[in-house]
Amino acid sequence: MKHLIAPSVLSADFANLQRDIEMINSSAADWFHVDVMDGVFVPNISFGFPVMEAIKKYATKPLDVHLMIVNPDQYIERFAAAGAHLITVHYEACIHLHRTVQSIHAAGCKAGVAINPHTPVSLLRDILPDLDLVLVMSVNPGFGGQKFIPNTYNKLRELKAMANDLNPELIIEVDGGVGIHNLGELIAAGAAAFVAGNAIFAAESPIQMIAEMKNLDPGIKTI
Repeated sequence: MKHLIAPSVLSADFANLQRDIEMINSSAADWFHVDVMDGVFVPNISFGFPVMEAIKKYATKPLDVHLMIVNPDQYIERFAAAGAHLITVHYEACIHLHRTVQSIHAAGCKAGVAINPHTPVSLLRDILPDLDLVLVMSVNPGFGGQKFIPNTYNKLRELKAMANDLNPELIIEVDGGVGIHNLGELIAAGAAAFVAGNAIFAAESPIQMIAEMKNLDPGIKTI
């Protein structure tokens, strides 16, 4: 499978949101990554349903919705109704994770689970066969522009080996400090989907940067 690029809408220009959405529509990107933060699970607040619905109004590519919130179960149906294609919840936020994953599937969405940098990959073993995606956070969630945590490579290799045994179709996604400089190494470690915010929107030509990331030869080591 060709690797997937998911520009993070959180890094877009919200004064020109429609323009940036249409730029991503016309680019080589695969998904829109939508970060939802509540100021409780993470020390930041992003946006909720009105902005989500505005994104969906103009987006022509799937919405990859990442819920960095407590009690995500109570909002799953609303995010599905607002246009989510894939809903990712945090392992650390879900008391009854299997039930949450079932609820996401019942709402008609693909289900993902995210893990923070301190969370061992091994904790996902029992839930892995039920998932469509695992999102490995390579920074502590809450703010963009953070420095990539190198131990992420070890976690990706461990997760890929586990997925080969339990769920070969699993998509492994990485979020945090991802750019053209480390993309090849991340692909080699087992990741197949990449969230990029500042690396795309701070580039001189975001649409060209997306194309370069999408077309990168995974055989080329970029670090």
